[in-house]
Amino acid sequence: MATSLIQSANPSSTSATAAAAADMSSPSLLPPLRRVEAASLAPADTPVLRIKTDEDVEAWKHTRGYQDYGLFLRRLAESVVGHTLPYEDPEPDAAASAIIAMLDTLDGWIDEIPPLPTPQRFGNLAFRTWGKRLEQEAPALLSALLPGPLHPTLPFIEPYLLTAFGSFTRMDYGTGHETSFALFLLCLALLRFVEPVPRVERQLVLNVFVRYVRLCWRLQDVYKLEPAGSHGVWGLDDYSFLTYVFGSAQLRDQKDIPVDAILHPPLPPTNLYFMSITRIDEVKSGPFHEHSSQLYAIATGVQHWSKVHSGLFKMYEAEVLGKRVVVQHIPLGGLLVWDVPGPQPHHHASHTSHAHASHASHSSHAPTPAPFVTPAPWAITAAPAAMSNPYTTPNRGSPLPFTAHTSHPGAARHPHRGGTDGLIPARAPLGPTASTALRPSMRSGGKPGTMGPPPPPQTSQPGGEE
Repeated sequence: MATSLIQSANPSSTSATAAAAADMSSPSLLPPLRRVEAASLAPADTPVLRIKTDEDVEAWKHTRGYQDYGLFLRRLAESVVGHTLPYEDPEPDAAASAIIAMLDTLDGWIDEIPPLPTPQRFGNLAFRTWGKRLEQEAPALLSALLPGPLHPTLPFIEPYLLTAFGSFTRMDYGTGHETSFALFLLCLALLRFVEPVPRVERQLVLNVFVRYVRLCWRLQDVYKLEPAGSHGVWGLDDYSFLTYVFGSAQLRDQKDIPVDAILHPPLPPTNLYFMSITRIDEVKSGPFHEHSSQLYAIATGVQHWSKVHSGLFKMYEAEVLGKRVVVQHIPLGGLLVWDVPGPQPHHHASHTSHAHASHASHSSHAPTPAPFVTPAPWAITAAPAAMSNPYTTPNRGSPLPFTAHTSHPGAARHPHRGGTDGLIPARAPLGPTASTALRPSMRSGGKPGTMGPPPPPQTSQPGGEE
């Protein structure tokens, strides 16, 4: 089974025939997503918070639930390769349409719960009212969404819906909440409320996930949600990550749009990557290379979208799924099997003792190949196996994991920025940068409508930037 993940893919053509052929062949390289019967779920094994230490994070990576999620993301990404926005399927999936209708309902609540006239820069208290309404009405929303035979699974799905729109206590939003929504979709796919086939998976990304993203953007704007655990200028994005994973998948096999096209706005909203860059340009001010140094480094240091896509997958696993401060808020168990082998640490033994018994039937199946630790089929000839050289968080001034090639257009334009030793991310800003304040976009340097390159490095760098 694992060998099917590393088979080389033929270069895609821009013709409709080649796109159709790729649509039929690429998903077949990935194993199917397993099916979970509602009757097999133990009532005592509802999702709970299980990750409390870094050791728990490592243990999670060996569970069936983690591998299911990795496979699900790979399948979603493969389904959108070569497809653009806006996307309309000639035969819309009824389940996908029902999820969108539910998100429309949640969006309507924003009009009914306007922000309060409070002086806080971040976190309008009305967001807690919105969140309380979600907590109260989530059972009814899911009961209306799912057919009767799946109603017993509501306790296994509801926790992911409740954590998908931000923290109602801290009034923030980040990549962990985005991951919760993806896990919510995974639960629906495991139960076969949505069929995990390419046509439906494509609608989950280009229709359902896009609708979710727009709803979250509105929540952030209206209630001024703070970024959850933002890395500031050194993070990829203050709020999201999967938008870049799916957007780079859309652009992966085409040759007409270069990676550095993001430096020349305005960008057409034809993919999630461009939509996310446009969003950053709307909510941040100042030079792009200063407030979004990671994205700038990718744009100037990576030649091919396939490298961007495979690198972002590795980065997502390390910077989101591998960070305890992010995933400790994600409930696990039930559909997302917590089948950690061996003796469990005492701090969560009470939560996991029943998980082993309830999932004995799952352990009898052949384990799902680890999608995060095997190379994607398109990258086998271009890069070593994913995670064979594990991604580590880059220090300031160190190469990014997917920019370690010896020549690239960015190096030619800026020979002082890394040369053959890899791409050096942009210098740290000398002053504060706004991350969420909705202010008019300002561009310094360069021609109008372009994001100018950073100024040359100074001979002496001031200390104490932290």
